Amino acid sequence: MIDLRNKKRIVIKLGTSTLAHKTGKLNIRRMTNLTRVLADLQNAGHEIILVSSGAVGLGVGKLNLKERPKDTPSKQAAAAVGQCELMHIYDEMFAKYGITVAQILLTKTIISTPDRVNNVRNAIDALTELGVIPIVNENDTVAIDELELEIGENDSLSAIVASIAGAEALIILSDIDGLYSDDPHQNQNAEIISVVEKIDEHIEEIAGGAGSKLGSGGMATKINAAKIATSAGVDMIIMNGKNPEDLYKLFDGEEIGTYFPASKS
Repeated sequence: MIDLRNKKRIVIKLGTSTLAHKTGKLNIRRMTNLTRVLADLQNAGHEIILVSSGAVGLGVGKLNLKERPKDTPSKQAAAAVGQCELMHIYDEMFAKYGITVAQILLTKTIISTPDRVNNVRNAIDALTELGVIPIVNENDTVAIDELELEIGENDSLSAIVASIAGAEALIILSDIDGLYSDDPHQNQNAEIISVVEKIDEHIEEIAGGAGSKLGSGGMATKINAAKIATSAGVDMIIMNGKNPEDLYKLFDGEEIGTYFPASKS
């Protein structure tokens, strides 16, 4: 299993399922525990970079909308309002432990332009050197389908950020324990695959293609993220984010979730 104790720069991706209840409202207890654990890991000498979902969902709640908007302008409005709320929450929670946070918003255009990629890398380097935790999200206010700017989902974004930042590991916190040998919702005998040495057709098939229940639940995008991360020399782990304390176990070398070792070539 991966040993994170000597790895300095680590990207951690937080999905909406980790941050919020099924109602869409913030999971305050989990967020409180999560920021405490992350602050402790930062204090231990790791450079933590967060890729966080949740802006649109929080915006929906803040605007008292009955449901997630379907039209693009309303989604943009929810994202704009929710991003402020998201950063306010992170700022307030991390401040309790004396840690400052910073916001970095990206679009596909930015990560596709070498000069802008260098600017992002330089900003991350400067922030981490100052002991700040960068919190990265896609700029959903301007990254819209019609302009084809969107990265689309934060699993791939987190892998791209890990590559740009020169991170040594990427941890994706999900609502599932890892990659299973089969869909655990349909097969109770499905088992977690602890290590995936190579992402081949078999791995992609069991992760679920487009339209499958498992794929639509997000595992397919996580496998895509693993491809991006491992090819960039970044180790990746998928694990359940329901208990933030499990991050301590992972950093202590215990076998948790599914580990994708970085490509050796």
